[in-house]
Amino acid sequence: MAHVRRRLRSKENAIRVVQQKIDELTTRRRELAEELRRQQARVDQVDLDRASRDEEIEHLRGALNRARTNKEYAALLTQINSFKADNSKLEEQILATMEGLDKAKAELEAIGAHVEAEEKRKTHAAEANAGEVAKLNAMLDELRQRRNEAAAAVPHDVLANFDRIAGNRDGEGLAPIEVVDAKRNEFICGGCYMGLSAEHYNALLSKDEIRHCDSCGRILYIPAEAASKGS
Repeated sequence: MAHVRRRLRSKENAIRVVQQKIDELTTRRRELAEELRRQQARVDQVDLDRASRDEEIEHLRGALNRARTNKEYAALLTQINSFKADNSKLEEQILATMEGLDKAKAELEAIGAHVEAEEKRKTHAAEANAGEVAKLNAMLDELRQRRNEAAAAVPHDVLANFDRIAGNRDGEGLAPIEVVDAKRNEFICGGCYMGLSAEHYNALLSKDEIRHCDSCGRILYIPAEAASKGS
């Protein structure tokens, strides 16, 4: 059952990974769109300020033509030059911001294309996996039914012990004893591949009792081929 669950989880995770990528791209696209709006608002405001100064410059030029003294003329000319210098700086700001806007728009377009590609990838993966996912779910239902039928004959405390271990070991509550060299009393746990004492093997051969791996805690059993190797 654990093996089927892992296969099913693998299929689901494949879709989940793509969806996570889509979510990340969508978040970035939303943030970028908001930044674009802020930058455009700044450009619009700076453009208004520049237009306002242009109007003021035109007004001052009219006054310049009506100036009666050199002092008045010089003062007006100084104001005009000051406004022109300010406008030059504003134009530089607008150009720099517009350059940033162009880059942001290009990135936004690229993200949109990436999201579209990932959506297609997700759809393709879902369609490709649909048949196997349905098959795995059917297998899981059948295994659950068989497990429930078998569990009915198992003492409650033993079943609770198995469920606890399986819950901590990715569904694998049992582990076979593997015989490395029976004559030298060398055995390992097939779950964690750590060494086991011969006591576990001999006890399971001669007694009907629960034995746990000293390392991973899984319930040990002796497969038929291991029993023949050890005899």
